[in-house]
Amino acid sequence: MGKLVRVVIQLPIELKQQLDLLKQQGYTASGYIRAVLEREFAKVEEEKADHPHPSVRPLPRSIAG
Repeated sequence: MGKLVRVVIQLPIELKQQLDLLKQQGYTASGYIRAVLEREFAKVEEEKADHPHPSVRPLPRSIAG
């Protein structure tokens, strides 16, 4: 992992409470959010690999047959 930078975000109280529950289980908010972001960005990269040209998309099933 490279150099880390601080990101400050505002959350609804409900999300903050859920992060606090994770903290009681030994997780850190930073670690949890970092893992979620890494997982979601990996999905985006995987989709890009499956469809390398943004203008080329699979045909809808109704057209593709």
